[in-house]
Amino acid sequence: MRVLVTGSAGHLGEALVRVLRGDGFDVVGLDILASPTTDLVGSIDDRAVVREAIAGADAVLHAATLHKPHVDSHTRQDFVDTNITGTLALLEEAVAAGVSRFVFTSTTSAFGRALVPPPGAPAAWIDEAVAPRPKNVYGATKVAAEDLCELVHRDHGLPVLVLRTSRFFPEEDDREEVRAVHPAANAKVNELLYRRADLVDIVDAHRLALERAPQIGFGRYIISATTPFTRADLAELRSDAPAVVARLFPAYPEVYERLGWAMFGEIERVYDNARARAELGWAPRWDFGRALQRLAAGEDPFSELTAQVGVKGYHAVATGVYTTRDR
Repeated sequence: MRVLVTGSAGHLGEALVRVLRGDGFDVVGLDILASPTTDLVGSIDDRAVVREAIAGADAVLHAATLHKPHVDSHTRQDFVDTNITGTLALLEEAVAAGVSRFVFTSTTSAFGRALVPPPGAPAAWIDEAVAPRPKNVYGATKVAAEDLCELVHRDHGLPVLVLRTSRFFPEEDDREEVRAVHPAANAKVNELLYRRADLVDIVDAHRLALERAPQIGFGRYIISATTPFTRADLAELRSDAPAVVARLFPAYPEVYERLGWAMFGEIERVYDNARARAELGWAPRWDFGRALQRLAAGEDPFSELTAQVGVKGYHAVATGVYTTRDR
């Protein structure tokens, strides 16, 4: 199968190209940045570039995007050009080229204001039934791109699956208050409880989406590590998250104390990946329980693929933790 991977110089794009090529796929990488995993340098909002990249492709994995960290460095028009116009170009050229399946990498940021309940309310349980309430141009353009995916599927029959991925970037948290209290690995392991997935599991979800798209037709899926929490935990998670985690993982306090780590005091939302597990057959392996076991054994709590791809950053200018590694 010949697969076009957009955003091939980014975290997910590089990982997809690495894994797919290793498994024998014929992969074409497209990105605005040159890289070892990029075959064609150009923008997805350039129809000529998209047409050249998609020629002969059987499938598209569309991971290229302007991300949340770009909100402070790019204009709203930049977001529209890349995330909406670029996605439309890919969808329409995919139809014209006879592509058999299309997977769009979206984000749980699409839920926006639905993610943080008012003070005193239980944590939010986030599944695909929750209506998006974007709080910035990133979320707004990703939701619009999702809707274009559904529209093109309805009008032209192109099988399209939308994967709303949670956090998987290896950079430190952009919030100073989090960095001041929690080392980077500490914060990321905490997030595996409710709002993060390991890169290798994100790649696996895309592989399965490629396989299942023709049978499913169209679908939206939350892609995040399987949470150990249930709806019954939501009230206490907002008031005393460490107590809930200790009840579910009695070994966690000792491991964290040895490392000098701390659990978040409250957890405001929980992502539910049940639909992705049921309909895609996705079985994420890197969850909080596994990370805790590896930490207890003195091992890295994250996958080798995460380490191989490493920190990339998002900006060519100095903008804190998201500065590109070339600076």
